[in-house]
Amino acid sequence: MINVLTILSVLSAATVPSDEPLLVTPAWLASHLQDRNLVLLHVGEKAGYDAGHIPGAQFLAPTVEWSTPRQEGQLFLELPSLEILDSALEARGISDDSRIVLYWTGQSFPPTSRALFTLEYVGLKGRVSILDGGLEAWQADGGRVTTEVPQPARGRLTPRPEPRLVVDAGFVQAHLADPQVRIVDARDTSFYNGRETSQGRNGHIPGAANVPFQTIVDSTGRFRPVAALKAHFVEAGVSEGQTVVTYCHIGQQASLVWFAARLLGYNARLYDGSFQDWAMRKELPVEGDRKP
Repeated sequence: MINVLTILSVLSAATVPSDEPLLVTPAWLASHLQDRNLVLLHVGEKAGYDAGHIPGAQFLAPTVEWSTPRQEGQLFLELPSLEILDSALEARGISDDSRIVLYWTGQSFPPTSRALFTLEYVGLKGRVSILDGGLEAWQADGGRVTTEVPQPARGRLTPRPEPRLVVDAGFVQAHLADPQVRIVDARDTSFYNGRETSQGRNGHIPGAANVPFQTIVDSTGRFRPVAALKAHFVEAGVSEGQTVVTYCHIGQQASLVWFAARLLGYNARLYDGSFQDWAMRKELPVEGDRKP
């Protein structure tokens, strides 16, 4: 007879998050490239992927594959249903015990962090990392590339959603004056200050601080040192113990600042609807309103 405790132990081991870091180096990836459970995802332009990618990597377009379809009058880049995500992730060979590494090419920083956010939302926190510096760092470190396209076997994933990673307009409105919550606008300062708009209203959510997403990654495509990232958040008025809620235009740039907050150890959450949602709710206030 099979021991029930043994079965439970095996099942538990398959879903316990690993303790791997959020950021990995080319050397780390090179030493794990042949791991049975590694799922490697390339984020960028398809033409770039076709020209050469890290061996075993699959091309991923997260804004198309892992978000709601774009429809007139609807919010763009929202998290789709768990059923849709489950199927899309399994098609990539992702299972409960997968070790997933995302990397970018060019300037595809926000789509990559958005993909990681999506994977953590599904319940894979502790099993997902970003390759610091992306494909360029891999090649600079002597890593080879290939044009071979892998054909992964379908995975078996049990979604364990983390709904607390996501907030809505009601949560933000209710915590505008909460000293334990710091709302952070990840857009460029021109949008934050109200000089430009992409959602029909100029300015930002009242009381929100500004940590532009461009300040998170340096010119080489690597994340800035922890001390430099910390300085940005401290300058924005973020204190130890506060919950950081990030937003941007549509919830993509904000994911990069959310990721930086995670690196620094903050309890970080993302306003998925972001300013596209806030701006269309005419009853909600906007600060710093200026005409373009």
